[in-house]
Amino acid sequence: MAEDHGQVAIRPYALEDDAAWDALVAKSWNGTLLHTRRFLSYHADRFTDQSLVIQDEHGAMRAVLPAASDPSLPGTVTSHPGITYGGIIHDGWAHGERSINIMEAIASHYLALEFHTLRYRPVPVIYHRIPAQDDLYALFRMGALRDRCDLSATIDLGTEHRMTKGRRASLQKARRLGVETCWDSESLEEFWPILLETLERRHAAKPVHTLSEMSLLAKSFPDEISVAIARVGSDLVAGAVFFASSPVLHLQYIATNQVGMDIGAADTLIDAGIAAATLGGCRYFDFGTSTEDQGRSLNDSLYRFKASFGAGGVAYEHYELTLPGSSADLSTHH
Repeated sequence: MAEDHGQVAIRPYALEDDAAWDALVAKSWNGTLLHTRRFLSYHADRFTDQSLVIQDEHGAMRAVLPAASDPSLPGTVTSHPGITYGGIIHDGWAHGERSINIMEAIASHYLALEFHTLRYRPVPVIYHRIPAQDDLYALFRMGALRDRCDLSATIDLGTEHRMTKGRRASLQKARRLGVETCWDSESLEEFWPILLETLERRHAAKPVHTLSEMSLLAKSFPDEISVAIARVGSDLVAGAVFFASSPVLHLQYIATNQVGMDIGAADTLIDAGIAAATLGGCRYFDFGTSTEDQGRSLNDSLYRFKASFGAGGVAYEHYELTLPGSSADLSTHH
C-alpha cells in the first residue's frame, strides 16, 4: 500500500518492480549501474532491504530510493550500505519543491518503521546525465548534516587534460620495456591474487567484492564491466577493473605485482582506460577516492599519482538526517 503525501506516493520496493525499476534507472537523470536491481541483487542476502518506489498522482513510478537497514548502526537506514552512493534516482520529476515533499515523505515512511536516522550518499555530480542535486537542497531544508566527505580524482575528458612530464616519461618507459595491454575479462581469476596481495600490503584491506562476485558481475554486465591486463611476454604483471556508468568510466580496481610496479605497468592500464572512455563518448574518467578513516585522512601520494594524469578533485559526500519526530530528534531539543 502506497502512502499518499499530496502528489507524492511512497511504497516499499517489491520484487515485481525489478523491470520497471531498471527501466527508470536507464532513463533517469542520475542513475548508474550500481542502482539497478540487477546489480543490487548480487549481494541482496547481506542486507535487509528498505528500498522505496516513489509514484506520481497517477501511480506511475517516477523515482526510486535504493536503501537497506544499516548492518552496523541499529535504527539507521542507509542509501545504500552495499554501494558507493545511493540517493533518490529519478527521471527529472523529483525536482524543486517536489524534492522536498519526497524527502519529507521518505522520512515519514522510515519513522513509521521505527528508524531514527537516514544516512544518505548522494550520487556524485559527475555521474549525472542532467544536473540533479535537488535532493541536497531538500536535505539542507530538513536539517541534515554532512558527516563525511571523500575526495576522488577525476579527468574531465571534455577539456584539455595533460599528464605531467614525469607521468609521460613513466608511460614511455613501460612501453619501452615491453609492457603490452589488452582487454580480457577471462583473465580476472589470474589477476585477482595480485589485487589481494596489493590491497593487503598497501592498505591492509580487501576488495569490496570477492572473486566469485566480480566474475558474476562481469558476466552479468559485459557492456558495463571490463577488465584490462598488462603483460610482459606471457607474464601478467598488472590488471584493472573498470565500471562504465554513462557519462563516467570508473576505475574500480587496479593492482600490480613487484615486476609491474618496477616498470610502471599501471600507467599503461590507466592510459588504456582513458582512451577507452574517450572513444566510448564518456565525459569523465574517475579514479575513485583516495581517502581513509571515513574521509578524515587523505592518502596524498595516491591522490597526487592520480592527479598526475590530469585529474582534478570531486567530492563524494555523505549526509545524516535525524528523522523529524524520532526519539533522537526529540532528544536534541531538550
